[in-house]
Amino acid sequence: MEPPIAFRLGPFAVRWYGIIIVTATLIGAYVANREAKRRGQDPDHVWNALLLCLILGIIGARLYHVFSSPRGGMVGWDYYRQNPIAILQIWHGGLAIYGAVAGGLLGVYIYARLNKLSFLQWVDIGTPGLILGQVIGRWGNFINQELYGPPTNLPWGITISPPHIPPYNDLTVYPADTRFHPTFLYESLWNLLGFLLLMYVARRYADRLLDGDIFCLYAIWYPVGRIFVEALRPDAWLIGGIAAAQIFAVIAIVVSGATILYRHRRARPAAEPPPAEEELSEE
Repeated sequence: MEPPIAFRLGPFAVRWYGIIIVTATLIGAYVANREAKRRGQDPDHVWNALLLCLILGIIGARLYHVFSSPRGGMVGWDYYRQNPIAILQIWHGGLAIYGAVAGGLLGVYIYARLNKLSFLQWVDIGTPGLILGQVIGRWGNFINQELYGPPTNLPWGITISPPHIPPYNDLTVYPADTRFHPTFLYESLWNLLGFLLLMYVARRYADRLLDGDIFCLYAIWYPVGRIFVEALRPDAWLIGGIAAAQIFAVIAIVVSGATILYRHRRARPAAEPPPAEEELSEE
């Protein structure tokens, strides 16, 4: 099924998926712009770095998806190696967040090095905008009728319009009114909570945070939610019988948690020795 088209400009079709991704990117950049101002930094760096981070983020997101091997006959490396031109067709979906984050981090690193900026400080500035962008971007999956979980009787289950074939057999084997878990919605709501948490922590504990802490908190919060959401994904890419996204999530949680503990212990000032008791000079 072709992704829904918003409008056409001559021979070019502008799809809703692309509009949502661009909107998520711009809103995320706006939040980063406000964060930079709040921290007394030049907000122009956000807009100057945006294109580089966006390009590398999309490349990373696409490569992760292309080289994955999802279950249930979903599109992955086995398909793309036989249809290489399809690698460029990102409007059909297939942008993985882990790859996007890796590419975006590379973009921030390159820009920071070229402009002699603190990489960790600017990663923290961009992190709230990143997770808010994920909140919005996940709705592109709803538009494309993808990333649903198994059938459910829960009232918030969502029907899938035929002739789309979800990752658990042909849709025709289910009654037309079958509802499915909207895993994109679960992740979007989890990320919204994460955005509010990061914004609160960045302000409430600004005097205690080290550069890089906000990103590390993101790298704990988001993976925790992803572990549970991935359990509902019948199309998950498996490594050794475990969803690859869950493996990467556990690694991110452990590394980020250990990084916060280690850096704060090193930064903690050594305890001052107790004052020596005054000796009586005279009896």
